[in-house]
Amino acid sequence: MAQVITRRDAPYVKGETALLFVDIQEIFCRPGLDPAHPEYTADHYYFKRLRETAIPNQEKLLHAARAAGVPVLHTIIEALTKDGRDISLDHRLSNIFVPKGLPEGQPIRELTPIENEIVLPKSSSGVFNSTAIDYVLKNMNIRYLVIAGVVTDQCVDMAVRDASDRGYMVSVAADACATYSQERHDAALRAFGGYGWITDTATIVTRFKDLA
Repeated sequence: MAQVITRRDAPYVKGETALLFVDIQEIFCRPGLDPAHPEYTADHYYFKRLRETAIPNQEKLLHAARAAGVPVLHTIIEALTKDGRDISLDHRLSNIFVPKGLPEGQPIRELTPIENEIVLPKSSSGVFNSTAIDYVLKNMNIRYLVIAGVVTDQCVDMAVRDASDRGYMVSVAADACATYSQERHDAALRAFGGYGWITDTATIVTRFKDLA
């Protein structure tokens, strides 16, 4: 019998919980690669947060999930074509274009997917809009979705809201997310906090260990 859920921080259930990394790919996580933000150097707040906080916590989540048998999914921005004719209008206007097969478009080396981990390329900001993730998660019997990634107030925001609307119990590892300023990060958490449980990496890691 399925667990009756009465609160957003309800305990995870073994076999019904997954971890989703949003857009944690070289092109958006290393200085000098993102064509939409060429002005951001290694000293910019965003890259410092990635180096010092978000990526180390993402690694902790990854290792804990794998150890507990929690499925890990990665979504990356990547066109279905090399010329980008399939990408969204918004991404065209925002100069967000990652051609199919671009090496820098792959997940960062710290989170390199292992065999059988699912990578879902998306050509819009919303993973639930331009991939089959809902179909995939339902086939895997997933009900609890843990989300981490970049950027907090854009693609992470959309993943959280869309997952919640589709009936998933969403947890957000706030300290494993990043955007271009602390103010934007904090404002995003306040804005989408009603769509999921805003928590931290240590709490989620402990919960994953309980599922092992």
